[in-house]
Amino acid sequence: MNRITRSLIEQTIKATVDLLALRQPADAALSAFFRDHHAGPRERAFIAEAAYAVLRRRRTLGAWIGPDANPKQLVLAALIRHCGVSQRALEEAISPRDAEWLARLKATSEPELPLAEKTDLPDWLATRLAALMPEDELLALARALNQPAPLDLRVNALKANRAEVLAQLEREGIPGGACPYAPEGIRLAGKPALSRTPLFLSGAIEVQDEGSQLLGHLLAPKRGEMVVDFCAGAGGKTLLLGALMRSTGRLYAFDVSEKRLAKLKPRLARSGLSNVHPVAIAHENDQRVKRLAGKCDRVLVDAPCSGLGTLRRNPDLKWRQSPESVAELVVKQASILAAAAKLLKPGGRLVYATCSLLPEENARIVDAFLAAHPGFARRPAGEVLAAQGIAIALAGPDLQLAPHTHGTDGFYAAVLELGK
Repeated sequence: MNRITRSLIEQTIKATVDLLALRQPADAALSAFFRDHHAGPRERAFIAEAAYAVLRRRRTLGAWIGPDANPKQLVLAALIRHCGVSQRALEEAISPRDAEWLARLKATSEPELPLAEKTDLPDWLATRLAALMPEDELLALARALNQPAPLDLRVNALKANRAEVLAQLEREGIPGGACPYAPEGIRLAGKPALSRTPLFLSGAIEVQDEGSQLLGHLLAPKRGEMVVDFCAGAGGKTLLLGALMRSTGRLYAFDVSEKRLAKLKPRLARSGLSNVHPVAIAHENDQRVKRLAGKCDRVLVDAPCSGLGTLRRNPDLKWRQSPESVAELVVKQASILAAAAKLLKPGGRLVYATCSLLPEENARIVDAFLAAHPGFARRPAGEVLAAQGIAIALAGPDLQLAPHTHGTDGFYAAVLELGK
């Protein structure tokens, strides 16, 4: 930003109020705000950065300001604390009274905070995570979750290779490098607009977090197989699976939301894939699911979850989720896994995955499933990835990724195979 104006600060405060209301997901709330309020690309970036900073850090900011912190104060504090804006740059845009308040705040030392406030997490979530790891690791995890995520791309192997795409990005003045784990992953240094670039329009690249890409390599579908992406959503992992299958065989993309599946169609058209069959289903026991029982080689279950591993992108989730909502999801996850497992033929592979950090959505779901289905066995995730030349340090048999250890969103995945 060249100059911060009073109007821009007022718009930022209004947008922040909308996000803090938690009436809808933060990205949807911000999109709605920009539809109603004209702003150029730089202004939008400024507003989004500040509003998200407040959403991420509202507990520590509130503790610094005091119990009566209002949205204007939260925005001004976030700008100087987390957005790299100097008080001098704000002087023209705020009143003398606000400038005096900000100067006093800057001179105030931060209070000693309890763990939940220090991590900017709700009490219940801080308590659950503290039971899983030492305090220093929890603080490192929280710091990583409270940073914006980088922009990761996946190269569509049907249309290009990573070296070619990196060279093209460099020619276009977009710096980036290879992701450390995903074979087709690229991590950009910034967040350029990609939707009108030749690489995007041609289907050579898709935006996809590196951790999400690794889920496809855990499933590792082969040419000519019958494969199901059970909770396909907008189809990011579906497109990866199709590319790994070299557009052969048959790949079903199931989802209960026709709206989400509709977002797959333009992506599918760009991708060059001809083996994908999107199917809207009513629930996990839909007849369109049951007709595939015992016929599928591979099934990916990226289960609906709390999303608490994606707080870098969706910081509102930590305030929107609760112990009660997680308990409801756990019931759904167990039901979906049991239904999806019926699709496998003997010798088939199922990958159960979430973007949650909580064991009750992850390993406990898998442990309970295996106890009830002795025909299935757990396969070490590290072993599956190593067979594809992907070396990654894992603490146990399942894939567990986190931003402070792997630089990805928080992901969990278990590889389950049905005996022959």
